Order: sequence, then C-alpha cells, then structure tokens
Amino acid sequence: MTPEFLTTAQGRRLAYHCIGGSGPGIVFLGGFKSDMEGTKAVHLEDWAKREGRAFLRFDYSGHGQSEGTFDRGCIGDWAEDAIEAINRLTRGPQILVGSSMGGWISLLCTQRISAKIAGLVTIAAAPDFTEDSMWAGFSDSQKAELDLNGRVLLPSDYGEPYVITQHLIEDGRNHLVLRSPLPLAFPVRFLQGTADADVSRATALRLLDHAEGQDLRLILVDGADHRFSSNDCLDLIETSIKEVIDRVEAKACSSS
Repeated sequence: MTPEFLTTAQGRRLAYHCIGGSGPGIVFLGGFKSDMEGTKAVHLEDWAKREGRAFLRFDYSGHGQSEGTFDRGCIGDWAEDAIEAINRLTRGPQILVGSSMGGWISLLCTQRISAKIAGLVTIAAAPDFTEDSMWAGFSDSQKAELDLNGRVLLPSDYGEPYVITQHLIEDGRNHLVLRSPLPLAFPVRFLQGTADADVSRATALRLLDHAEGQDLRLILVDGADHRFSSNDCLDLIETSIKEVIDRVEAKACSSS
C-alpha cells in the first residue's frame, strides 16, 4: 500500500497508514530505527480491520518512508511527530501501543496530550534508554569519541550499526520520564520478554514501580526476545489491547 503523508508544524513530512473504525482507536508507535512495515504494526492493523477498530501506524521523521535523515533526529523530534500524528489523524480518545522506543514516546504522549489517551500497551518499553542504556554503557573511549566527533557507532543485531549522535544523547536528557512523577490514569499493560537482550526485566520493573495509576500490570513472557513477534506474543498483544478496551468501555458505561 502507498502511504499518505502528513507535514507537521515543524515541516517534517511523515508517512502513515490510517483506517477508520470504532473508537477508542489504536495508534502503533514503533521503535528506534524501526518502521511501520514491521511485523507487529502490520499484524495489528489487520487485527483492527477485522475488529472494525480505527487504527493508525506511521513512521517518525528519518524512519521508514518518512522524510528526513535518521542521525539528525532525536527523542524530542520523534515525540513531536507522534503528537502531531495523533492530534491530526485521529478522532477521540486513543489507545497507544508503544514498542521499545515507542514505549518511551508513548509515555511522553500520555503526559503531553493526556486528554487524547484512553489506555496504553507497551512492548519491551525502553524509557530513558539514551541515558540509562547508551550513555551509561559507553566506555571512556566512546564518550571521548562522542565529544570529539559528535557521534559514535554501536553494533546492531538488526542490520547496519546505529549512529548515535551527541545531539541524541543531550536531547534525550530533556525528555526523561523516570526522574519525575509519571501519572497514568487509565488502563496500562506493560509486556516484556525474559530473553530480551536489549531491554532488561529490571527496566520493566523499574517502570512499573515508578508509574502511578490504579490499573497497571506487567506481564512477563518466558523466553520472548526483543522482537516480541512470535504468534504467541502477537496473540498476547491483541489480548492486552482488548482488555484495555474492555476496561475503558466499562468505565465509560459506569460513569454515564
């Protein structure tokens, strides 16, 4: 399918696919250097079609089919992209499904456009990873290289090395979510694989402990890796979204 395009207030041209349907709608937010053609995004769009549910998937600037250069981007830019996409391409409350970095971006969205968010499902959420994973894991020589050249290369299991820029690290510090209160006043399901080599169970537990809400659950899947794309994992994502929808709709009924 040929994507449609949205030009943001910042002048970034984002590729997206959006289908109509009942609400609350579902918005998928992908990971670092990932795109909207990944297994989870496409699978959930197919599921949403079968369910008659509104659904949006998109590429951040510098990702996938969107315009821009990846290594010029940063967390702040990608959060702006997500907020623009949600505000301009969806109607009514939305349930965010954030994968890896998309988990961090979705948490930023819950704080900045809270009136639009009805629920949240994260998959191997990686909040604050530029600081707590990348920067904290850099050797002295890597930090010196970053200071000298403005970038450092990190190996990737998913293709070419990641180009990590000083701009990415410094901007990330302006968007950390685990250093200040993180209210989540809606149903939330955190999904995490025990065999994830990129995001640890400790990160998932830290997020659960730090977030504030009355309907927060962490679900650990034994043996699941960071991709979280096996048939069982995809089924669990569907089940978690359905559970969040049921709780959102039950609350709406009880208050009407």
